[in-house]
Amino acid sequence: MKYFIPFLLLAGFVFAQDPQPETKEQPKAEQLPAKAANPVVIMKTSMGDIEIELFADECPKTVANFVGLAEGTKEWTDPKSGETVKKPFYDGRIFHRVIDKFMIQGGCPIGTGSGSPVKKFEDEINAKALGLDKLKAVQNGAPHPYLLIRSQQQWQAQVIMPLIKSMGIKSDDEFKQRQEEANKKLLELTLLLAYETLGYKYHDSRSSHAPKRGVLAMANSGPNTNGSQFFINVVDTPHLTGKHTVFGEVKNGMEIVDAISKTKVGAGAKPVEDVKIISVRLKKSDA
Repeated sequence: MKYFIPFLLLAGFVFAQDPQPETKEQPKAEQLPAKAANPVVIMKTSMGDIEIELFADECPKTVANFVGLAEGTKEWTDPKSGETVKKPFYDGRIFHRVIDKFMIQGGCPIGTGSGSPVKKFEDEINAKALGLDKLKAVQNGAPHPYLLIRSQQQWQAQVIMPLIKSMGIKSDDEFKQRQEEANKKLLELTLLLAYETLGYKYHDSRSSHAPKRGVLAMANSGPNTNGSQFFINVVDTPHLTGKHTVFGEVKNGMEIVDAISKTKVGAGAKPVEDVKIISVRLKKSDA
């Protein structure tokens, strides 16, 4: 049945225009002390080396996927031949999307940002550890900046309709009867619950890192769509909290990340001259 649902609590709303909103309210991550067992990889690029610690305890599946692809121990599908292969995947790939004062992104098998050589897998995020259960979707009479709502249509599609669906409302008449209840739920709606209605699934068993400058995170096209693509933050991106699995952090070579982020780009934020990943390998123990 087609819905003709009036806007809820829209009076006076100001919709976000900036895709990277700034806010003084920062999510507080419950970070456990780093363990010596965390693996470290060296990402060699055409502009220099980047040393990255991986959060194996927090994101075991994500780290295993990344290391397996990097070392060539995980099978993946070659986009050119269609064959299943087992060799280092990241060698020779490019950073296909580079945005100054934001992030650098790589790991696409075809260099466009639209490919993945492996089956998509779920996120590994503890939303409560990141404070999303404390932040309200409606803040000071407007959508929370992290939602990146820019229009009434987005508000309806990303918040109102998923909320109504989660309440089990199936008709216009039922909505009219329960509109007061829906308004109440909207005022009580946290970012955690809002994201869950969009399909994100969280776990509480492990800690999580916030998407700050220098972190390594999975690029995706929505909830639970991780594959081979990743990005490294050049700045803090609090609006990405809970939407991307953060599974590592640059320990050495952040100046290389910064330099890559300032590379001249063309259409689609793709560097005019290729910035290549030469290899990604586990760092050998000094012992």
